[in-house]
Amino acid sequence: MASRSFKHTRSALSSSSDLGESNNLNNNSNNNNRPPPLPPPTVTFGRRTSSGRYISYSRDDLDSELGSGDLSGEFSNYTVQIPPTPDNQPMDPSISQKVEEQYVSSSLFTGGFNSVTRAHLMDKVIESETSHPQMAGAKGSSCSIPGCDAKVMSDERGNDILPCECDFKICRDCYIDAVKTGGGICPGCKEPYKSTDLDEVMGMGVENGRPLPLPPALGSMNKMERRLSLMRSTINPSKSVLMRSQTGDFDHNRWLFETKGTYGYGNAIWPKDGAFTGDHDDGVNEPQELISKPWRPLTRKLKIPAAVLSPYRLLICVRMVVLSLFLMWRIKNPNNDAIWLWGMSVVCELWFAFSWLLDQLPKLCPINRSTDLMVLKEKFETPTPNNPTGKSDLPGIDIFVSTADPEKEPPLVTANTILSILAADYPVEKLACYVSDDGGALLTFEAMAEAASFANLWVPFCRKHDIEPRNPESYFNLKRDPYKNKLRSDFVKDRRRVKREYDEFKVRINGLPDSIRRRSDAYHAREEIKAMKLQRQNANDEPVEQLKIPKATWMADGTHWPGTWMITGPEHTKGDHAGIIQVMLKPPSDEPLHGTSDDTSRLIDLTGIDIRLPLLVYVSREKRPGYDHNKKAGAMNALVRASAIMSNGPFILNLDCDHYIYNSQAMREGMCFMMDRGGDRLCYVQFPQRFEGIDPSDRYANHNTVFFDVNMRALDGLQGPVYVGTGCLFRRIALYGFDPPRSKEHEPGCCSCCFGRTKRPASVSSTPEENRALRMGDSDDEDMNMSLFPKKFGNSSFLVDSIPVAEYQGRPLADHPAVKNGRPPGALTIPRDLLDASTVAEAISVISCWYEDKTEWGNRVGWIYGSVTEDVVTGYRMHNRGWKSVYCVTKRDAFRGTAPINLTDRLHQVLRWATGSVEIFFSRNNAILASPRMKFLQRIAYLNVGIYPFTSIFLIVYCFLPALSLFSGQFIVQSLDVAFLTYLLVITLTLCMLAVLEIKWSGIELEEWWRNEQFWLIGGTSAHLAAVLQGLLKVVAGIEISFTLTSKSGGDDVDDEFADLYVVKWTSLMIPPIVIMMTNLIAIAVGFSRTIYSEIPQWSRLIGGVFFSFWVLAHLYPFAKGLMGRRGRTPTIVFVWSGLIAITISLLWVAIKPPEGSIGIGGGSFQFP
Repeated sequence: MASRSFKHTRSALSSSSDLGESNNLNNNSNNNNRPPPLPPPTVTFGRRTSSGRYISYSRDDLDSELGSGDLSGEFSNYTVQIPPTPDNQPMDPSISQKVEEQYVSSSLFTGGFNSVTRAHLMDKVIESETSHPQMAGAKGSSCSIPGCDAKVMSDERGNDILPCECDFKICRDCYIDAVKTGGGICPGCKEPYKSTDLDEVMGMGVENGRPLPLPPALGSMNKMERRLSLMRSTINPSKSVLMRSQTGDFDHNRWLFETKGTYGYGNAIWPKDGAFTGDHDDGVNEPQELISKPWRPLTRKLKIPAAVLSPYRLLICVRMVVLSLFLMWRIKNPNNDAIWLWGMSVVCELWFAFSWLLDQLPKLCPINRSTDLMVLKEKFETPTPNNPTGKSDLPGIDIFVSTADPEKEPPLVTANTILSILAADYPVEKLACYVSDDGGALLTFEAMAEAASFANLWVPFCRKHDIEPRNPESYFNLKRDPYKNKLRSDFVKDRRRVKREYDEFKVRINGLPDSIRRRSDAYHAREEIKAMKLQRQNANDEPVEQLKIPKATWMADGTHWPGTWMITGPEHTKGDHAGIIQVMLKPPSDEPLHGTSDDTSRLIDLTGIDIRLPLLVYVSREKRPGYDHNKKAGAMNALVRASAIMSNGPFILNLDCDHYIYNSQAMREGMCFMMDRGGDRLCYVQFPQRFEGIDPSDRYANHNTVFFDVNMRALDGLQGPVYVGTGCLFRRIALYGFDPPRSKEHEPGCCSCCFGRTKRPASVSSTPEENRALRMGDSDDEDMNMSLFPKKFGNSSFLVDSIPVAEYQGRPLADHPAVKNGRPPGALTIPRDLLDASTVAEAISVISCWYEDKTEWGNRVGWIYGSVTEDVVTGYRMHNRGWKSVYCVTKRDAFRGTAPINLTDRLHQVLRWATGSVEIFFSRNNAILASPRMKFLQRIAYLNVGIYPFTSIFLIVYCFLPALSLFSGQFIVQSLDVAFLTYLLVITLTLCMLAVLEIKWSGIELEEWWRNEQFWLIGGTSAHLAAVLQGLLKVVAGIEISFTLTSKSGGDDVDDEFADLYVVKWTSLMIPPIVIMMTNLIAIAVGFSRTIYSEIPQWSRLIGGVFFSFWVLAHLYPFAKGLMGRRGRTPTIVFVWSGLIAITISLLWVAIKPPEGSIGIGGGSFQFP
């Protein structure tokens, strides 16, 4: 494995390898062997004087004048445009740059703190051969130069490019050496090369022998400067060559293709019929067919029918009034016989009423939404005057997949998620997938490489036959007919072949741990033998001590893995390893690459199918002792920075490794919201979480449908749903901590309701520093303050320069007068920048452990640190700045994942969520301290997020009250009179009617609502209480407590899909619910015994106590069922013993404290009534 080093600073990188030499060689050969290139076409800007004359300005003159601000009001709506013609086509990047990109994709980049960034050229990434030309280590012909085992140059299809007519195979580096030091002589036939220009040689690989055109001469501009120059040319209407058509400004792109305008090389577009005669206000003649064309929105709001929503709101008000009257009655009518029982019950009921209010108020404004994918396609992927070829004008999306431990998160699950992403229905060139391996495991690395190799077959198969879902494991396990609605005659044959390949793929993935172990043992033994031989040679006849060589983990190409070793060693542990970046699949070509009928290397016929694959990058951030790496939030922020440098998609979709894309068009649906009118003020689009592998009865409410289909839809009618950690499409600029556009115009105020809003100018300086975000230009005339960026984002100039580009590319289309802060159509159809070594080396520097020091990362930029539930805090910060979010419920589930169906695992999951909520309550992220930009009801919703775990304290007490009532013979009220029963009946009926109406407008089932109520009590009496205790100890005493599994026992039935449901794992979280159940069961027995043996039975008190005890036990029934294990496996003696113990305790209670006036048990005088 070859290694190349890059000496770099945090802001700029320069390669110390032979890249610079090759570039100089190219320049020299260009000068010697071909005429000097024509000067690049320039764009001349014009200014109209008061006399009507036009004066031309060069770009330099224009920039200087615009910078002075003296002539901004004198510029007309006149531009000079050089449209694409057969003689003037957009320039493609040079082929030599593509070869450099291929070199980058075959290199493993490592580096970090106080270490040199190195690019390790890998012969192979996995044991098996790979054939896709985009994949790292793709198989190909080897160089014929003796001693060189590099791969020959290849084109986009993977075909060899041979610079000499003798077809001598030579790699790129050897070819450069032959030209540079060998006099341009072919090492094979010893004849001079006809062309010694690498660009021309690479052009030989293009069809018909036509070399691709060179890129425009841009002088010393780097790629980010080119992006910025493009953005500056379109970002401001006073400086733009693409005028905003929705404002009535003259749009020459549209005018050119729909009128009889003329153009020429370097000439201006001049209207023929006197368009600048002043007949209109701005002297513009808009084509009539464009004016009459109706504008269609991408999304619609579907309001809940008034017949459902009005009674729902009315019932909420009625229940609030009844609760108020009931609590007043309870306070005024104490139970003097048991004042302690009455006092505890009243306090609990007051808190329950408050908690119910916090939960119910945000549900006043539920809404539904729908998208129109046909309109999205029409606007962004249909030929128009601004986009004649119909190339996709959609913005790019970077998809983040996070994993940390291959033992807990199986690589096969992660690989299936990656495959579903690579096969998503979104423009291939606009998609990039980043896999964050926070454990730095070689197992994950090779599993991702295997997934990339299998994607060569799986992704085109999905495109050819329109497969859904595009997760192979889920698809091949579908229980419905897989052949339904399949029109192609070869579908059965293709499916059978792909299924066979997938079975082999699974075998390879599952065999990776053993394969890596055997390989490492073999290489380690070889190293030991070498060391012993060397030691014996140097020791002569002296006694030799046994050497101890660290047992490394070896990669497939025979080199050390730079990440975590299986047997940990220095700088190779989970918390101490170098940063790693591997481009598994290099960026695809800008144009579709269709399969051909003569391609015999593929298992299925892909004629006419696009075989390109999206960019796939493996990332493992650097970890070193002494640094706080901030768990998942830190890993996500590292991906944000690395992706900004490598692809800079203006939108980010984050997924857990077990959540795959179930609907291949989910990203398009999310993009409908982002690209619609007002979409520039959306920080994220949250999709609901849907789960597979849940038991049919959903015993522990794993589907969580009440939260995802009731609470989240209701929040969508306010400022937007909360961020729940996965399945969320972010606007990159919102993650950077910027205010939303036009934030001065949208200040809802602290006391405004969900509808209220005031439009008033707000000075940023008047906002407290904690709530003050980085400013973004509120209008097109204001630029972002770039001088503050290095302090906020770190001193990577490339990262800082990418920020305004991401902001611009994320704007919606300016195709309607109401669309503010838009971009012109066709602005994102330009080819992407190619990856080079310095770019990836810069990405290595921004994922190093020291990069975040003295920056705002984790504080106000990116994912927020300091909480177990970093997702809720991150969404809260965005809403606190005035951003909005949207809830996107698709007809076909967008994403699907897995959830723990085991009781203990579920309780620990709820414990983590509740612990994060307690941390939020005791932090500055408490909604009480929210800024005025957050709406009132949204503030209530976030306040409930931080308060709901504290309900467990009152819930525990209330669950013991029925037992205490039965033990003492008293009740929470003096007697069950008419007033109490009436209040109880009305409160219960209103609760039931509210549940029915919620089911009506949300679409959930009654059983799902009841399961949620049951697990609310189960979690409230176990995990929530533990979270409160843990949070209080952490805040008050600084003590952290973790609840871990102590013992494990359960079934081993591997054939049962839900076998894990019956596994019993003991945890201390189970103690409170068990005590509550046993206490209430014993209390019921005691209460019956007491009443039966009493001379004057108090049946009303017994009925009241027993009713509430049964209410508690009914809610805890799933918990009790979980303790029993598998049905039929619980011994009958357990139930017999339980009954005997309950009866014995009841009789013992009667014997110890017999009812007054009754005859005791002693003396043989015990009598049954």
